[in-house]
Amino acid sequence: MLTTKIFFRKTKGGNIFKTVREHYLRDDICCGLQMCEKCKGRPQDMILDKKDAGAKSSLIPTPYYLLLDTNVILDQIDILEEDVITNVIITQTVLEEIRHKSSTVYKKLKNIISDTRRKFFIFINEHHRETYIEREPGEKANDRNDRAIRVAVQWYNNHLNFDDHNVKVVLLTDDVKNRELASRDGIFVASMEDYVASLEDANFLLDKLCKRSYTLDSQGPDLFPCHLPPAEIHDGISSGKLLQGTFLASRENFLEGNVNVEGREKAIFVQGRTNLNRAVDSDLVAVELLPDDQWSFPSEIVLQDEEVADADDIPEDEKEFAKQSVSKAKDKIPTGKIVGIIKRKWRQYCGILQPGAIKENVRHLFIPAERKIPKIRIETRQAEILSKQRIIVALDSWPRNSRYPLGHFVRSLGNIGDKETENEVLLLEHDVPHSRFSDAVLSFLPRLPWIITEADIAQREDLRHLDICSVDPPGCTDIDDALHCRELPNGNYDIGVHIADVSHFIRPGTALDKEAALRATTVYLVDKRIDMVPELLSSNLCSLRGKEERFAFSCIWEIDSKANIISTKFCKSLICSRQAMTYEEAQLKIDDATQHDAITLSLRRLNKLAKKLKKKRIDNGALTLASPEIRFQVDSETHDPIDVEAKKLRETNSMVEEFMLLANISVAEKILAEFPECAMLRRHPEPPLSNFEPLIKAAQNQGFTININTGKELAQSLEGARKESNPYFNTMLRILATRCMMQAVYFISGMHQPQEFAHYGLACPIYTHFTSPIRRYADIIVHRLLAMCIGAEATYPELLDKKKNHLLCHNLNYRNRMAQYAGRASVALHTHLFFRGKVQDEEGYILFVRKNALQVLIPKYGLEGTLYLNNSTAPFTHNPEDQSQTCGDVVFRAFDPIVVQMSLDRSNVQHEKLFFKLVKPEIPGFSVPPLNTKVTGNPEENSTKETLKRKAEEQQEPNKISNKKAGKKKKKKKN
Repeated sequence: MLTTKIFFRKTKGGNIFKTVREHYLRDDICCGLQMCEKCKGRPQDMILDKKDAGAKSSLIPTPYYLLLDTNVILDQIDILEEDVITNVIITQTVLEEIRHKSSTVYKKLKNIISDTRRKFFIFINEHHRETYIEREPGEKANDRNDRAIRVAVQWYNNHLNFDDHNVKVVLLTDDVKNRELASRDGIFVASMEDYVASLEDANFLLDKLCKRSYTLDSQGPDLFPCHLPPAEIHDGISSGKLLQGTFLASRENFLEGNVNVEGREKAIFVQGRTNLNRAVDSDLVAVELLPDDQWSFPSEIVLQDEEVADADDIPEDEKEFAKQSVSKAKDKIPTGKIVGIIKRKWRQYCGILQPGAIKENVRHLFIPAERKIPKIRIETRQAEILSKQRIIVALDSWPRNSRYPLGHFVRSLGNIGDKETENEVLLLEHDVPHSRFSDAVLSFLPRLPWIITEADIAQREDLRHLDICSVDPPGCTDIDDALHCRELPNGNYDIGVHIADVSHFIRPGTALDKEAALRATTVYLVDKRIDMVPELLSSNLCSLRGKEERFAFSCIWEIDSKANIISTKFCKSLICSRQAMTYEEAQLKIDDATQHDAITLSLRRLNKLAKKLKKKRIDNGALTLASPEIRFQVDSETHDPIDVEAKKLRETNSMVEEFMLLANISVAEKILAEFPECAMLRRHPEPPLSNFEPLIKAAQNQGFTININTGKELAQSLEGARKESNPYFNTMLRILATRCMMQAVYFISGMHQPQEFAHYGLACPIYTHFTSPIRRYADIIVHRLLAMCIGAEATYPELLDKKKNHLLCHNLNYRNRMAQYAGRASVALHTHLFFRGKVQDEEGYILFVRKNALQVLIPKYGLEGTLYLNNSTAPFTHNPEDQSQTCGDVVFRAFDPIVVQMSLDRSNVQHEKLFFKLVKPEIPGFSVPPLNTKVTGNPEENSTKETLKRKAEEQQEPNKISNKKAGKKKKKKKN
């Protein structure tokens, strides 16, 4: 049966266009019920059980099937994922709405539907002759869809009315109007909460109820202003009165944040609980600029916990400081207030439960692991168990009269402090895809044994005769680059960078390709690696292991003795690496004068030329920056850290780096010349001058001038800023310079102007990533482009679609950033594991001077920590002009050497942190209260009795993690 709709559209030129839309209806669509004899469906289509249709419910006396509306699935997907809910009908109307409204929920729903044990059936109501309905004149699309769902329920109940079958289809909806209309039509209807509460032995599901309609018992005064309605926000943005941007909460002060507005050089600063107005990190918000005389600037206080602050604004001492400084116009920055939320970016959060003071109370506070996220109110009947575990909570709503947002429990991850649990937390918090590769993905892997055929050799340049070797960190199994260097008869050098040919195994559009694109990068933790591609490729077939033949993509130059490139060629190749070495092993070969084998001679030539290449880069203005990095030695069985030290860099590190940079630049030039509109490149934007202010001030205080007019002048200034009395001074200055930089990002050439292509840090006009395709998806795209350039591969439409690849770049940049954060979090976790039970004095340097703290760098371990001064009984005075702290005759400035006592503060099980105590210089009267003695309380969250009890327990057992420590107030850590 065919139904048609005719639409008429008038163009700007006055022409009328007629559109006819055809919609086919059928009468052979089955209902999915095993008991049904009317529908002649295939056995595999009849999946709804005929016995014990639904779980036992006190609300529904007869056997039943559930039919869900859209909002129930969107809001309550965490409940639906539990095995308790079975025999469910999902209409096509609902499935399409879910697909358009939330890709995350749609994916979860599809996974549930694919589980045959759950018995979720999709009913194609929109093409069924008896259930399809037209939208009535004046009817909203949402109302039409609700009506279509009710019609489907009625059809099912009429359809089941045979042979005295006492079975009903129950509609679950949380929409009050929809429930009223359903009841009027004689449909058995219930809310999700009523239904869940009626299930036998399913009280745990009540913890997972979405709290969008949740209300507080005491309707107190409104703590926040109303958000503007969408129409008013739209008008405000159109008129320029309002601006829209992404809200980024401060890690150092929970009462501050910034709104990044596209097109504005500086973000809009937001300060104070009222002005933040319930915005959560990453929300898309509407912000209104305040008058100039109300502009402010970021606090110089590191807030350790929100309890030290006034409920509605910044602390009193900080207010006074603001009054003294606000008159300095140069310090004020554009400041605004958030007036509306355009789009929430809420996700599920990991953390711990802070049980309420009343034991029987089901309402508790959840403390997220991410410091930028506020505490969340949840209801749970499992507080005693969950208080010992890391759990996941989802945000639901944030009413105006609640200091905290509302949410619900999702699931438990494991016991607090367990290393595997903590690893899971940091992967989830940084949105790192880490589930096992699906069968669909694995099906595209080559079958073993894998052999190289004569046809393969015929299509590649055979380089197996070359003395190629690889140089990598210790324990590296995903070896994706190797090198060779040989002297030519004319005195020049034949040099090759050989990169694993991953694109040979990962074909465009396959499930393997899509999964690699989603993951975007390999994530390196201290004790494990989360691969971008399955291990068969990453550690075997694509890894350029020693003495094994492998496919490669080679970049080969002829270079003269002065490191000038004479010619460049690219080819798909077949190589056999002579040896896979660590940086230390390669360095020993170079330095051992008794060795003269082919690999050693190759390494010496490469090292000699690399020094010349590096000098050229630096002379051109490339920056040599620094960042503290840690290397752990871990137990081979437990993977616990047994030693930690700052990473040592050797000449061989720089040697490999120089030739990888050269290969990336050469490939970038090639693919841009061939594909000027769709080359995937990497750019590093020049930082705004304001970014350098902390670096300039820090250097001025030490008698040095930093010139930032160009990258070359900055590099020269950094090179000249050295102090014989402090050999670590220049390194610290470069660490500060690193923190002034912008993030390097992937982009498509056709989406930017050529002058925006430059890489500021490398001082080169064009750059890309070609040398690590095992661990970076961007490199795979670049390999495919380069293969097209040399005629080694055919093109496919998506490769040259710059809009699609522009969106791909967004994901690559996001995943790359999250991988970096996850790696740092892993280092922090293992640092804490290493320092458990240890107390030791170490030499350090002051990196930053804050109003209430010193940020200290420990060179031995390459790590940072915060020495809080407001914990001390000695009087400290902060001078914001020269960024110093004074106590008596002792003055503390950036880069000053000090000695600190290091230990691990475990009083806050959510955020263990390194505790620094000043040892030298000695301050008369300086003392720091012992750990775990601060008693803080809040009637809403804690009881003084419980706190004192916990204090006594911890003094008796200082090394034991108390299960009640979840109630301890957080201490803020400079990240």
